Amino acid sequence: MATTDTRQDTLKRLRGGTGKLSTAAITSLDTEYAWFRDLPAQERSWVGTVAQAGIDSFVQWYADPTRSYRGAAEVFSAAPPELTRSISLQHTLGIVRTVVQVVEDHCDEFAAPGGEQELREAILRYSREIAFSAAEVYARAAESRGAWDARIEALVVDALVRGEVDDDLPSRAAALGWKPGPTLVMVGLTHGTLGEVQSAELRRSIRRTANGALVGIHGDDLVIIARSDTDMDELTQQLLPNFGPGPVVVGPPAVTLVEVARATRAAFTGVLAAPAWALSPRPVKADDLLPERVLVGDTAAREKLVAVAYDPIVKASGALVDTVSTYLDCGRSLELASRLMFVHANTVRYRLKKVSELTGWNVLSTRDAHVLETAFALGRLRDSSHTSL
Repeated sequence: MATTDTRQDTLKRLRGGTGKLSTAAITSLDTEYAWFRDLPAQERSWVGTVAQAGIDSFVQWYADPTRSYRGAAEVFSAAPPELTRSISLQHTLGIVRTVVQVVEDHCDEFAAPGGEQELREAILRYSREIAFSAAEVYARAAESRGAWDARIEALVVDALVRGEVDDDLPSRAAALGWKPGPTLVMVGLTHGTLGEVQSAELRRSIRRTANGALVGIHGDDLVIIARSDTDMDELTQQLLPNFGPGPVVVGPPAVTLVEVARATRAAFTGVLAAPAWALSPRPVKADDLLPERVLVGDTAAREKLVAVAYDPIVKASGALVDTVSTYLDCGRSLELASRLMFVHANTVRYRLKKVSELTGWNVLSTRDAHVLETAFALGRLRDSSHTSL
């Protein structure tokens, strides 16, 4: 056990040699670690500051081991918080080991005669404490980043749900790792009301399937926005089990944030409208729910339905318009429509086939006929209002 005088002499030597120890630590880091050599100059400077702070912290601790000690929090306070993002915990522990090794290598030089063993034991105790506290620093940093990312994610998803794409939204989305590209949007219900732990587990489950997906949980509503270059139909089926009972709606294809916002709005209103179609599949595409979305007041669905299922027929020919109108208005009967139009039933059938080729909807199908019937009603109303003006 070193005497008090020996300890004080060692402390004096350590204080006088901190500069030399810091220089030795940086040299050792540069020699041993490629990651340190690859760092930009500013971040290398930060690491040097941390190494110096680590040596100073050891000297202060050695002066009075009983004092209140903040460990790595004290050491890392010398550098910007961004450092924990620039280097990993593994690299940080490498810095700690290097600092400790440098001090230990210079024990014989800085320890007073007879105090060598006591200094080595002090170094070992200090290294253990600072290694544990370094892990705590990174745990807190990760927790803080997680909380911050969660807030940003909530802002981004809320904005997309409301359809508000302002100048700040792209940068916020980019901060979460989102970039323009094929994006899948799915909206449905959760498995009941979720607590904090259940919500966190649900997010992890979704991101195991779609890495980097944006997830919004609004009460019982679940929104998944997944940027992916994989097959979207396959990804949809993989994500489906994350939803609870009830309709699950897939938004239209999207690439840009503006398109993602439209797809999210479409999927959201689709969930509200899906119960109106008793035989709707699960999942169902938002564009397959255009008539039902019109019923819940979705103006975008109204405009799209007229644009894709009415206007092309009107522009094609008057005969097609009259044929579809007559067929729908007379109860979807080929024979009655042909009699009213004074043409053969095969002529009616031929024209309806042309409508199917033109729009993608087969008027002879019950569901497709309903879509076209709604589109024609909306188109007539629109044209009537234009005429009256």
